[in-house]
Amino acid sequence: MTERVEGHGGELALAALRAHGVREMFTLSGGHVFPLYDAAHKTGFPIYDVRHEQSAVFAAEAVAKLQRRPGLAVLTAGPGVTNGVSGLTSAFFNASPVLVLGGRAPQFRWGSGSLQEMDHLPLVAPVTKHAETVFGADDIPRAVTAALTAALTPHRGPAFLDFPLEAVFSVGEADLPTVTPPAPIEADPDEVAKAAALIAGASRPVIIAGSDVYAGDAVEALRAAAESLQAPVFTNGMGRGALPPEHPLAFAKARRVALKGADVVVVVGTPLDFRLAFGDFGDARVVHVVDAPSQRAGHVQPAAAPAGDLRLILTAFAEHPGDRADHADWIAQLRTAEDAAKARDAEEMAAETDPIRPARVYGELRKVLAPDAITIGDGGDFVSYAGRYLEPAQPGTWLDPGPYGCLGTGMGYAMGARVSHPDRQICVLMGDGAAGFSLMDVESLARQRLPVVIVVGNNGIWGLEKHPMRAMYGYDVAADLQPGLRYDRVVEALGGAGETVEKAADLGPALSRAFDAGVPYLVNVLTDPADAYPRSSNLA
Repeated sequence: MTERVEGHGGELALAALRAHGVREMFTLSGGHVFPLYDAAHKTGFPIYDVRHEQSAVFAAEAVAKLQRRPGLAVLTAGPGVTNGVSGLTSAFFNASPVLVLGGRAPQFRWGSGSLQEMDHLPLVAPVTKHAETVFGADDIPRAVTAALTAALTPHRGPAFLDFPLEAVFSVGEADLPTVTPPAPIEADPDEVAKAAALIAGASRPVIIAGSDVYAGDAVEALRAAAESLQAPVFTNGMGRGALPPEHPLAFAKARRVALKGADVVVVVGTPLDFRLAFGDFGDARVVHVVDAPSQRAGHVQPAAAPAGDLRLILTAFAEHPGDRADHADWIAQLRTAEDAAKARDAEEMAAETDPIRPARVYGELRKVLAPDAITIGDGGDFVSYAGRYLEPAQPGTWLDPGPYGCLGTGMGYAMGARVSHPDRQICVLMGDGAAGFSLMDVESLARQRLPVVIVVGNNGIWGLEKHPMRAMYGYDVAADLQPGLRYDRVVEALGGAGETVEKAADLGPALSRAFDAGVPYLVNVLTDPADAYPRSSNLA
């Protein structure tokens, strides 16, 4: 039976949002969107506010990523929306179903110079799946439903709506549209069978699984396919942890050896972008498995490219009826390389050096992070080490900026993660450069009693720029920060706590204090500015 709803524009929007499972709002206060606040406040719908609009969108994206449901950010008109565009763009590259609702200057005065009057749609349309201005209150439930349906339909991504002042403040009524989950996309069965046969018949197959495996709830199907086909699995993005580190087919350290020796490379749920050598794996045949035809790579001609629901495709791989080549020797070869790399990493993570090497930071973190801890990367050089030294034990526990590479995700992701998982450890790994983008939002976390741990790798430079520029030109410019800056004192001033660590032996106790603090706590680690992450690494 159709439900009839009535009220002002904010109440109509909230009714449609609730129907789609949206359970919280991230925002920075603005008069253009007061009716949305009014609707939320009167019905006990949680509102979390921030100090910069990009943090609101990043918080909504963290919810969307971690919970695989829509995340909501509400932004005021003009600069509120433009401040959120980087977050929208990250969500677009990360296929995150985020809905941004924006205020808009009144339509009846359009062109007269109202406060913050601008047309947002030309800015946001290229980085959203659906962008629309809703001119009447009665039309708001229909528009919210259309936007969220688009956001949730593979290939997923963000959507945007804005409401002129008179539309969102007006009273209206409408039928609440029925919520219908997007139907699974069924891949061409011949293409699926072709891909499965290639993997089964390969002498040296490799599977690389990315974020869409988690987003598409295909983790169990991936494990079944890998075990059935006896193919080694490497992961990136939110694919990390899809196979637990102790699984006999889970690999992390031997990827260079694997890709150099593979005869078939199967990339599942992640693009063939710069993180994967643009899909150029030498003489190996490439199988690219994507969740929608739009995600097929245009710059590579794969041997097979099934496009559709990843659970269905991977399940078909697991049930492949054909013969399978023996991969035991290949897996053993990779395991030898993996074990050797782990031994080298263990030595580096235990290094007693002054100043501290980033590897030691991650060695100490591995001792205190719980298996279900949410780990957030926001940075360049310092966070690059995280991909090498941290191995998530469970899927859905790793958040990084993704292929767009936008710094400033840290505090927004932390807020969304804490709201999503009130009882888990939340740990933000942040470079000192990245700290400049969002650290002010520690105040938002502290004020709203959302404790997280922040570990800053403080080397006083822009590490991924300083060393390459010096190598190219013999000098560097615009690549230095203040050495030894006390970011912990910034956090203390904002209502949290923290400390600076200069000795490797002090790292463990500092991290223990941080996770026990119950407030936002920043461990400011002075790291070696000469220790730059190798850009030639094969880690994504």
